[in-house]
Amino acid sequence: MDLERFYSGEEWNAYQYFGAHIEEEGVRFRVYAPKAKKVTVIGEFNGWRDTELDLSGRGGIYCGLIPEAQNGQMYKYRIYHHDGSVTDKADPYGFGMELRPCSASIIRDMNAFVFEDGDWMAGRNKMYDRPMHIYEMHFGSWRANGDRWYRYEEMGEVLIPYLKEMGYTHVEMMPLNEHPLDVSWGYQSTGFFAPTVRYGDCDGLKSFVNQCHQAGIGVLLDFVMVHFAVDDYGLSCFDGSPLYEMPVEEGMCSEWGSYNFAHGRGEVASFLKSCANYWLTEYHFDGLRMDAISNIIYWQGQEQRGVNQTALHFVQSLNDGLKRLHPQAILVAEDSTSYLKVTAPTAYGGLGFDYKWDLGFMHDTLQFFSYSPEERRAHYQELLFSMHYFYNELYLLAFSHDEVVHGKKTILDKMYGEYEDKFAQCRALFTYMISHPGKKLNFMGNEIGQFREWAEYRPQDFDVLMEFPMHVAFSRFMRDLNRIYLAHPALYVEEYNAACFSWCIADKDWDLVYAYTRSAGGERILAVFNFSEVKYSGYLVRVEGNHMLKELINSAAQIYGGEVSGENVEIPVNNGQCFMDLEAYSGRLFVIM
Repeated sequence: MDLERFYSGEEWNAYQYFGAHIEEEGVRFRVYAPKAKKVTVIGEFNGWRDTELDLSGRGGIYCGLIPEAQNGQMYKYRIYHHDGSVTDKADPYGFGMELRPCSASIIRDMNAFVFEDGDWMAGRNKMYDRPMHIYEMHFGSWRANGDRWYRYEEMGEVLIPYLKEMGYTHVEMMPLNEHPLDVSWGYQSTGFFAPTVRYGDCDGLKSFVNQCHQAGIGVLLDFVMVHFAVDDYGLSCFDGSPLYEMPVEEGMCSEWGSYNFAHGRGEVASFLKSCANYWLTEYHFDGLRMDAISNIIYWQGQEQRGVNQTALHFVQSLNDGLKRLHPQAILVAEDSTSYLKVTAPTAYGGLGFDYKWDLGFMHDTLQFFSYSPEERRAHYQELLFSMHYFYNELYLLAFSHDEVVHGKKTILDKMYGEYEDKFAQCRALFTYMISHPGKKLNFMGNEIGQFREWAEYRPQDFDVLMEFPMHVAFSRFMRDLNRIYLAHPALYVEEYNAACFSWCIADKDWDLVYAYTRSAGGERILAVFNFSEVKYSGYLVRVEGNHMLKELINSAAQIYGGEVSGENVEIPVNNGQCFMDLEAYSGRLFVIM
């Protein structure tokens, strides 16, 4: 490792230097603690008694080789402070940790697993002109394996066939780094380089990613670089001073009660850059979804406090470096602000992300569907708003975990009305989402019409597919809809080109009818929606020219729980006019022949 690059914030492989590394003569430990008086290693290999580390180089790097240490053994650093106090710390660069509430680091051999995904790695890309529908999941609460969690290497056997059957291209894991509190879902970490041992070890996680790649499924990881957990064995006041965190007077604490990273400090920037590179390099993840970017853009995420130029510079440097090291990795921003150029190249003043979550689309759309039909008529234009700003960024449409917890209701339960109306509207909603420009993401449970809010301590309610026909029909609808998305280039090719989208109906406030076309990849698709409570017979839709419309899907079909019978429907377009029946709360997709 280049020490000068480490101190200046430009080191990407610090994890290859710091931490516990297995060598022929034993295990070499290195830790950065510039304000410490003395640092020792305690662990299983020395009876948890002090083995003092030598201070090497400049700037507080402690190092030592312990011949007795072995793979799989636990250890901690004991930090002696100048005021006489002592704190035992987990390794900031540790590759494994104990299961909570224990907190020791674990020596791991990072070279034992051999990937067999060369073809996938050589052919992967950023999916700009390809379909990308991401299945977001929390590893521990998707399904239970009896009375325990699935281990990493076991999950692939059950998850991959499901993803393939349901038509998802990628899976995105909520944070898998070690964390002490289950209800933080991994967003408040104590082990940034350690896969949580809840589900296994490093090799198990590598095996899971390897299995996904061999099956043609991309794997994204939720990456937290804004804040960290305050537990005393973690990064907080690591060497007796605010080493990784902001000073108190500059905003140490975040809105979540965690500590904010000091992105302007070179050692911290190198830590985070090396961490991002680590997950992409060592585990072959296909991209990172970066959490809470609004807190990078603005101080504490509050626009009124102004732009955080130091953090912005850090994230621009991070994204530039990742694109250099991993040109085809997908970098996604979870950003709730209207700050411009989040997905623009840094050379043009942008932040350098590949995609940005469209949280405006999420909010406006779900709010619209919660209204009664009478209320919707007054809010008709709100459903048009997403296309007014869509081409400002490269957007990804996300109905994520944040929308199905904490009293917000699930996606299905947000819909207006009673049981059957909720299903009808939810089918129309997802038809709208799939046909709307932008990549897609849905949280686990959305696809089965789950009514119960997600909770990290229990599996999703897949038993509804054995007990309730309406959920079975809904799941079939989501599968068929996803497959249509994958099969039709007009729904994903050139979707960020304004010339490929055109409104056909955008002024029927009272009717609550919308229609638009998507044109790309040598085909045109017409999407027509009736979001009102009444059925329209022979409704006029204008499509320029003379054509035949071949129906791809009708969300009101009987096979999906609706009332419309018949398949392979064709409707003629003569002199730019066609007439079709529109069921209440429905969406229809057609290929324009």
